[in-house]
Amino acid sequence: MSRKPELKGRAARLARLFPTAGGGGQAARTPFVLLVVLLLGGGLIGLLVLNSALSEGSFKLDDLERETKSLTDQEQALQRDIDSYSAPDALQRRARELGMVPGGDPAFLDPDGTVKGVPGAATQQAYTQVVPPPEAVVPLTATSVPPTPTPGPAVTPTPSPAPTASSATPTPGR
Repeated sequence: MSRKPELKGRAARLARLFPTAGGGGQAARTPFVLLVVLLLGGGLIGLLVLNSALSEGSFKLDDLERETKSLTDQEQALQRDIDSYSAPDALQRRARELGMVPGGDPAFLDPDGTVKGVPGAATQQAYTQVVPPPEAVVPLTATSVPPTPTPGPAVTPTPSPAPTASSATPTPGR
């Protein structure tokens, strides 16, 4: 017949904070254990979602880097084409294929309206070739690799003008 002593004052208040060793302690632990399990489970699920999102972002980054490299290579190829078409000898060759000739002597207008210089017409005879055609270029060594042709429109040579009567050679026997 043991009886618990009655506690008074401060000791009574502290005793109420701690659960007793009977069935009341089990009921107080159940919500705490459920709370801890839910927090741990939620944390693990959150970590799994975060890890999946990071992996997906990594795959997207790899795809974008690959696409960027492909587009950079394409840009460089297009820039090489532009550079080859805008070179002076290429422009001169293309102009010659289109039948263009260099301009004649220029004339200049002063602000008061007077003309300086004597303008001259551009003629085919005034045209002198500065850059040899690519067929006339001879490689320096036999071991050099010939340049690879660049894809582009097919170029057809323009026919040369027919000789005039003054440039024809007399035939013997006349």
